[in-house]
Amino acid sequence: MIDGLKPYPKLKDSGVPWLGEVPEHWEARRLKYIFRRIVGGSTPSSAEATYWDGDIVWATPADVSKNSRLTDSQRRITREGLSACSTELVPSGSIVVTSRAPVGNVAIADVELCTNQGCKALVPALGVVDPTFGFHVLTTLKGELQSLATGTTFTEISTSRMGEVRVPLPPLPEQAAIVRFLDHVDRRIRRYIRAKQKLIKLLEELKAAIIHRAVTRGLDPNVRLKPSGVEWLGDVPEHWDVRLLGRCLERIDQGWSPVAAEGELAPNQWAVLTLSSVKRGTFDPTAIKPAPFSARVPAGIEIADGDLLLTRSNTRELVGDVCVARDVRPRTVICDLIYRLVPDAMAFNSAFLMYQLLSRAGRNQIERDARGSSGTMPKITQKHIRSWQVLVPPLYEQQSIAAAIGEMVTHTQLAASRMDHEIYLLREYRTRLIADVVTGKLDVREAAARLPDEAEDPEPLDEAEVESEAKECDARDADEEREESEA
Repeated sequence: MIDGLKPYPKLKDSGVPWLGEVPEHWEARRLKYIFRRIVGGSTPSSAEATYWDGDIVWATPADVSKNSRLTDSQRRITREGLSACSTELVPSGSIVVTSRAPVGNVAIADVELCTNQGCKALVPALGVVDPTFGFHVLTTLKGELQSLATGTTFTEISTSRMGEVRVPLPPLPEQAAIVRFLDHVDRRIRRYIRAKQKLIKLLEELKAAIIHRAVTRGLDPNVRLKPSGVEWLGDVPEHWDVRLLGRCLERIDQGWSPVAAEGELAPNQWAVLTLSSVKRGTFDPTAIKPAPFSARVPAGIEIADGDLLLTRSNTRELVGDVCVARDVRPRTVICDLIYRLVPDAMAFNSAFLMYQLLSRAGRNQIERDARGSSGTMPKITQKHIRSWQVLVPPLYEQQSIAAAIGEMVTHTQLAASRMDHEIYLLREYRTRLIADVVTGKLDVREAAARLPDEAEDPEPLDEAEVESEAKECDARDADEEREESEA
């Protein structure tokens, strides 16, 4: 069906550089004439408890970045909170666009809600635009909106500038046909993604089982065991020690928290690792932000190959995530949301310690100690880290176990990586198809008319996305929330 799609027979110049030609019978209108209102948001005083934990959905860029449809928010406000600031309620069907940190993420409101100052809510004009069509059009505008944003600490687009942006507008019946077609395609793509995500989850469970067995029992299936003295750990090899991690570390380094500079990294510019650099035992050296040229970089926090990194703050699932740094860019430092653990070289192999902290035994302690108040990311303190109990085999055995784990999990990691890439390609295909359809590059009217009626998928994806996986969104959000609070 998709392969048979053709261009519209007659096109005209839209007069809009980013849009180019559109079907002859379409219009190109400014957003302020398509949407009845463009509403900015605000935040009630955090010091007033009666403004918070109410029944009003209060959307922030973090909510929009994780959900394409908004039914709830990480934090809610009360009627008193709504009255105490300049935010206001918008109806279900409104389109919420992030106007900063970052600019251009989009979600559609499935309930009445309000927003903070990092979002704009666009209320559709009845009889002019279908809300779902408006949502799809706005998802194609991210690059255009970002190009219009201004600012130094962080970029932001104003209400007036957003309202001047011109977008394609077909007749209402054609908007409905486009929505019908895109919903049909989206359901199928989501099913493909869901199937691949289930396989990835199974591979992750297999990897976790391999790691846990190796770091708690070693490689010899006939090894003699002894009670560990730790209820949740059970029996361990009799020649292994159980120690507090603090007694096995030389030190713990905490990183730096500059507000990141804009633009690309210059050749000799310092870079700061973001939370996204630490991914379940894998280090991403490209997950960096430029440090300001004028900033004085603290001594002692530049990282090198072999450093063991642990996330200090993140979502509960990702707080305490660990990896060993590899292929590090020169002049790169850790951010303040990451610790560097420096083991006693005579007690611990860094890779073995990483696998212990990734194992169920390690995660149990990490998740037990993670703390966070309402609306904030859970945190791990240095005191927590030093109190964790770890198994300490002889150093030569640690090295053998770490090497064996690396070999055993390679195949599962490669398979999971391939599926992740396939999911990425499916998402890219969906994004490109939506852009081509809502900008009039492909005619879907006949295809939409032939489609059967279908019920919505009852099972949601294990993804929270507008533009990426939930885990990466959470890591970006933590970095961006810190930068905004410092600004």
